[in-house]
Parts: sequence; structure tokens; C-alpha cells
Amino acid sequence: MESKIAKALNMILNPVAIIWSNKKPENALQFKGGKWGCVMWLFANVAKGKTAVFDRKTYGCWGGGVGLGFGNKYFDFPGGIECFYYFLSSGNKNWEKGKEVAEKIRSYVTKEFLDEFLEGERYLKDPELVKRFVENLPIMEVPTEYVIFKPLKEVNPDEEKPILIVFPVNPHQLSALVVLANYGRDSFDNVVIPWAAGCQTIGICAYKECYSKPQKAVVGLTDLSARKNIRKQLGDNIFTFAIPFEMFLEMEENIENSFLYRNAWRYLSKFI
Repeated sequence: MESKIAKALNMILNPVAIIWSNKKPENALQFKGGKWGCVMWLFANVAKGKTAVFDRKTYGCWGGGVGLGFGNKYFDFPGGIECFYYFLSSGNKNWEKGKEVAEKIRSYVTKEFLDEFLEGERYLKDPELVKRFVENLPIMEVPTEYVIFKPLKEVNPDEEKPILIVFPVNPHQLSALVVLANYGRDSFDNVVIPWAAGCQTIGICAYKECYSKPQKAVVGLTDLSARKNIRKQLGDNIFTFAIPFEMFLEMEENIENSFLYRNAWRYLSKFI
């Protein structure tokens, strides 16, 4: 499936189709069951032309399982969901259960994870705010066995219907997509930037928009940890722009007479 938007944006990386399916693709990248990994690592590989697949045993990390739509995997975090509340905020070192769990996991986790478990990632001020964050996430169970990441150009629309299209873009391309998302609408707030993990902004946060009226696009990769994880693969200037498939088709139809063929974009596109 070719994208007129990708062509107009002079995309170097592939737009990524996210597909819910009960059929596992052949020769796809996949984490080993029970092994830690960042979903965004595989996303970066797909942006460069590979295909990746995830299931309820191979989602990489707890936040990744949540982000892909495999339920509330934070309950499986070391020490349970309460320890996760402390992990994302002020750290586990100052409460008894957290210290006990840290001693139990010390021998089989990395020094970096142990440090963050004890000291906290400090992305939210306190555990209570993390609890509210988790309660407000659109956590869900996808209705299929697999979640597939695939280059959009390899999607056969007669056989597959993506749930989302995710554009990995630089700041100029991101700006153009924000304009295009609002170009044919009566409202002008058709793009959102939620605070969430990188995988969640291309997963459940964008899945939610598929069922909203009007649908909105979701900007992601504002997650500092995800940016750290994929900077060697994608560099320092990439964000994600996740679009419900129906909204993607709407945007595809709107480019013909748009700004993408006028002077401002012609000028900026020289620097991509």
C-alpha cells in the first residue's frame, strides 16, 4: 500500500502499519518469551523495512505489554503494581516492601534497573500520581492473538486492514502532519500529545482514538526512556505520529490541493 503522504513528506523511514491479527507473519522479528526488550527497538527495525510481531508472551516489558493492548501488565512488575507506582516516581528505597523486593531481585537484574527501581525514574511527582496515571490509561485487551508492525508499503489492503498508521518523522515532517490533520476539519485540535510511554502513544493511546468521534492523531516519542533506547537506531530528531486508519485515509485524500505543494513546504522539504 503506497502512501501519498509519505511521498509528499519525502519520507526516508517507512510509515508503520499496526495490525491486529490471529495469523502470525513469517520471518518476523519477535522477542523471546519472558525476555526483556523495548517495543520501540522493534518499531525502529520496522521503520527500516523489517516486520515484527508481538503476543501475550513476547511483549518485551511491562509497559510494552500495556501499550500493545495485552491488558494491565503492571501487575506483573517486580513487587506488583504498587512497586511500579514507586518505580515511576520517587523510588522504592524508602518503603519496607520496596526495599525487600529490591534485595530479592538484586542478583538477576541489571545495575541500571536496580538503580531506577530504588531511586525512581521520577517521571511523576509521587506514587499516588502514578496510580492515577495508570487508572486513566486506556488499558485494553486486543481481540486478537498478535499485534503486527509492518511497513505500510508491504500491506495488501485486500487482505489486511491496519488499525493504525504510524509515521516516524523529523520536526519538519511532524509539523506538516499536524497541519494536514487539521486541514479538512471544522475543529482545529485534531492532534494530541498525551504523557505516556513511547509504545503506549503508538498503541493504546492511539487505539482509543480509533473509537472516538472525531478521531485524533497522537504524537509520541516524547518518552525520554524510549528516546534513549532508540537513538542509536533512529537518531535524535524522530517523533511518532500515530493515525487511526480511517483518519489516515481522510488525510491521504486531502493532500492534492494542500500546502504540501506550496512554497513553505517546498522550502522546508529541501532540509529533510
